[in-house]
Amino acid sequence: MDRNTIIAIVLSVIVITVGMTVQSVFFTPEMAEPVSVEASEASGETSYVPAETSSGITALGAEPDTSPFEVRSGEYIITFNPAGAGISSIKLANHLDKGEPVELLFRGEDDPDAFTMYAGNGTSIPVDVSFEHKTEQIDTSSLHEGADITRVTFTRSFRMDDTGKVFTLEKSYAIPLGEEYLIQVAVRVFTADGSPVPVNYGDAMYTIEVGPQVGPAFESLSSNYDWRRVEAKYSDKKDKSSIRFSSNGTFVSDAEDHVDWISLSGKYFAFILMPDSDVPMASAIATNHADDEMAVPQENTIGFVRSAGGEGDVMDIYSFYAGPKVTRYLDIYERSNENIFGISNASLDKVLDGNWLSWLESILNWILQFFHRFIPNYGIAIILLTILIKLILHPLSKKGMESTAKMSALTPKIEEIKRKFPDDPEAQNAAMAKLYKDEKINPMGSCLPMLIQFPIFIALYGLLNTNFDLRGSMFIPGWIPDLSIPDTIYSLPFVIPLLGRDIHLLPILYVISMILSMKITQSGSTASAQNSMMKFMTYGMPIMFFFIMYNAPSGLLLYWSTVNVISIGQQLIVNKKKMGAYAEEIAEKDAVEKAKKEAKKRSRRK
Repeated sequence: MDRNTIIAIVLSVIVITVGMTVQSVFFTPEMAEPVSVEASEASGETSYVPAETSSGITALGAEPDTSPFEVRSGEYIITFNPAGAGISSIKLANHLDKGEPVELLFRGEDDPDAFTMYAGNGTSIPVDVSFEHKTEQIDTSSLHEGADITRVTFTRSFRMDDTGKVFTLEKSYAIPLGEEYLIQVAVRVFTADGSPVPVNYGDAMYTIEVGPQVGPAFESLSSNYDWRRVEAKYSDKKDKSSIRFSSNGTFVSDAEDHVDWISLSGKYFAFILMPDSDVPMASAIATNHADDEMAVPQENTIGFVRSAGGEGDVMDIYSFYAGPKVTRYLDIYERSNENIFGISNASLDKVLDGNWLSWLESILNWILQFFHRFIPNYGIAIILLTILIKLILHPLSKKGMESTAKMSALTPKIEEIKRKFPDDPEAQNAAMAKLYKDEKINPMGSCLPMLIQFPIFIALYGLLNTNFDLRGSMFIPGWIPDLSIPDTIYSLPFVIPLLGRDIHLLPILYVISMILSMKITQSGSTASAQNSMMKFMTYGMPIMFFFIMYNAPSGLLLYWSTVNVISIGQQLIVNKKKMGAYAEEIAEKDAVEKAKKEAKKRSRRK
């Protein structure tokens, strides 16, 4: 293998390694099962929640039932908790994780519910008393034909201990019955006599948060194929259009910032919390925290602090997207006539993981879907897409392989030059440059074709690493049941350092195909050319890739393995047809040159 090919491969390692973000392992830890209303009533068990909070607010009236209850509406299976009027579970009915509906709210048994409210600014004073609740169906056909919602409303009255003033807190959730992934949450605080709402803690009325984590559940985020991050979209600050968190800490927006929405997202799913434009927000908040002793390996919460208000009836509306990171589900909130809540220009698609090659990913995805329509197996579709790409790129690949073959055919002459000028690098380089010129060989001929193909390789990496359609898609039953996660053929009772306890077959096959591809590419080189660098490239790099790609999604490894197999076939054909021809051509040229020299010698003797 010539130096330029080595440079190209090293560049590919750098590009792929830098392009990776954080990986996930979809192993759901055990979590407490939600208790249905019927089950709780049958057993007679109820949990006690004190009526008086530490904020100097006393809940009025008899204690309502605190049993969590489940509501199924549209795409959602949601478990509500009357204690705090929050959500303890959000499942997607039509998206599965290990055969069960995906749990989008990843939380430990003792973690706060989503949409827990806190008095004032911060999370030190939770409003966690039990609320009365009711569930009803709302006909919205007058607004959107055929569209209905399920509304769950929680209500409780309170008294301020210091002033004796009474107010009512009402929190309601509107859940679509159709194919939408957005819930509207309304927070209403009002007084019976219309006097100003007494709940003011300095400059804030309340804080509302979603967390501690978006699912599916994971054991760690220490590898390179999944991530959790928080982002905030600003409408009036171009230089702060996105905020991301990768380390522990807390984010609070500046007072002058206008945050349109704040999101918590993973590889495939997202939470996006968006206040109505007329909600007076003091700040958007987000936290990122990891601790080995936490129930959830990494916590990321998002929320808003509501400014203090003097009205007698406060109504705040929040829109909450909880669903797949898929364009067709996010885009309907750009046009008011396409979603039940009449939302427009939300720009929720900003949460998608785009890059400068997104346009190329879209083209490749269209081709992938085209193959899938004819053969409804994404594994086969990936193989067909790979073959098509290799056919399109064949002229470039062929040129690079032919250049490598030419360089290999010149190996004896290159070795001769090295022997002739063992201690004179400048003379060596000059002689090699003349050799390349005489043989009409471009030393970069094998490198440039690979560099030109990089954008396609990187786009395919992005497509197959994050494509939502691959999630849960089976390729080979019993071996590769899900192309979005690693294939596991056996789980060990112990942990192997750097690899874990699960044995994956595809990375092993991928490394074997990579070694074979490199050995065949170098097959024309002489033994002396197989120096330590060549041996490292042949064996060291595949081993390095083995660890990098060990927990890669099966679809991505299937693509790379198919590329290697096709490349082996291409190189074998080129080596058989071209290398011998180049060697004969060089030998003929040498013979002609030798004959000319001998003829000149004979003419001088005469």
